[in-house]
Amino acid sequence: MRQAEVAAAQAYIRLLAATRAALAAPDDAPLYMPVLASPMEEADEALRRAGLTGNEDHFFALVRELQPSMSGSGR
Repeated sequence: MRQAEVAAAQAYIRLLAATRAALAAPDDAPLYMPVLASPMEEADEALRRAGLTGNEDHFFALVRELQPSMSGSGR
């Protein structure tokens, strides 16, 4: 896995964690949404740099490689 691909997968994992945290308290979610702008920009830029924009199958395979718990297999 190239460094740019690792960076893109890591940025996505951070974005997902931030989103989950923001949505954990639905009543407060509107307050946290502006906080997600930075991780979203980071993930978008990392995807672009890695050449993964539009190549979701390859991208999510990389994410699963870094974070096997995201495979949906319950492991």
